Amino acid sequence: MIVPMRERVVAACDGASKGNPGPAGWAWVVADETETPDRWEAGPLGRATNNVAELTALERLLSATDPDVPLEIRMDSQYAMKAVTTWLPGWKRNGWRTAAGKPVANQDLVVRIDELLTGRTVEFRYVPAHQVDGDPLNDFADRAASQAATVQQAAGSALGSPQPPPSPDAPPAKASRRRAPTSRQRGGSSRTIKAKFPGRCQCGRSYAAGEPIAKNATGWGHPECRTAAESA
Repeated sequence: MIVPMRERVVAACDGASKGNPGPAGWAWVVADETETPDRWEAGPLGRATNNVAELTALERLLSATDPDVPLEIRMDSQYAMKAVTTWLPGWKRNGWRTAAGKPVANQDLVVRIDELLTGRTVEFRYVPAHQVDGDPLNDFADRAASQAATVQQAAGSALGSPQPPPSPDAPPAKASRRRAPTSRQRGGSSRTIKAKFPGRCQCGRSYAAGEPIAKNATGWGHPECRTAAESA
């Protein structure tokens, strides 16, 4: 579905592959005037690589937006962005071969994207993935692509689908019922505080402002992670 004409459209797209290659999916999301997710679409790809999923997401987004309206695209894929903004002109000059003389990978998708970019105003913006307080549009597209890769089913606002859940392969949330260890069990202070700012624990999972955290060997993090590290 083509989105209504606006002075400028802000959007994001993302792809996911569970295994790379493995079950893959793509997704795009277009924001409203307040940059809140408005229209979106996601779909399965069967077995594919992450690069194919990323390029497919970009191709589907370009196909679904009005070419006469300036478009800002937020992506976390360095490969997909460089493929169409940096490497593409050289590939075309070389007859769709790399500087090493090898055929361009995923050429069909790159050619199609090149066609869709011709004559339109598109600004690509790189946004890091999986960041605390990261870009909400990129996060939405990431979750939608991950869900499509996992369940291998189409979804989207036009289908009346609910917003995508947290990524199925994200680290599990902190167990809320686990009793905090005593100072004797820890071999140190049992003091916990509420985080003033979001951060990331030594386990790799993030914590939000207001969550209980405790001091560990590398800084602050989930209280149970400190216990696990000290008992290892």
